[in-house]
Amino acid sequence: MAERLAAYPLPNGARVALEHGDLTEAAVDAIVNAANAELQHGGGVAAAIVRRGGRVIQTESDAWLAAHGPAGHDRPALTQAGQLPARAVIHAVGPLWRGGGHGERAALQAAYAGALALAAEQGFASVAFPSISTGLYGYPVAQGAAIAAQAVADYFTHHPAGPVREVRFVLIDAPTVAAFQQALAAQFGPTA
Repeated sequence: MAERLAAYPLPNGARVALEHGDLTEAAVDAIVNAANAELQHGGGVAAAIVRRGGRVIQTESDAWLAAHGPAGHDRPALTQAGQLPARAVIHAVGPLWRGGGHGERAALQAAYAGALALAAEQGFASVAFPSISTGLYGYPVAQGAAIAAQAVADYFTHHPAGPVREVRFVLIDAPTVAAFQQALAAQFGPTA
């Protein structure tokens, strides 16, 4: 079970939360997978999601790829969640870090925004995110956390009455948790 470290109530009644724990245990409408464009879930968060949720996630990802082509930063894929407690998995494609001069910031912002837009389109009220691109893709964690916090703030600013009412960041390693604590506090102010 994840430990809730902080919760930020927003003026529109929505909430942003930070939890230290296993994303695959999040009982939400959708968890977000840090995916690659080809939706091959062989490492990192993606592998953990398929291990816990079952082969159906990879099977549906393959079918989505065949029907739609590669997923993009602003075009995530959606599959069922198999045996996970979540209802669905949103497969968001973050950028590979190449030094910061190759549009990585905009691509990471698009990955978070695209996942939130798809969640809203599906009518999901709760979404749990990992730290996209900061693991195997090498994006600097502090920068990635700040972009994630800004993307969520932007979503709620532009969609204050949308269906998404709770965004959680569920992170397993302590350095990433610490970076998100700092970024979320800077973006949203004091916790509840």
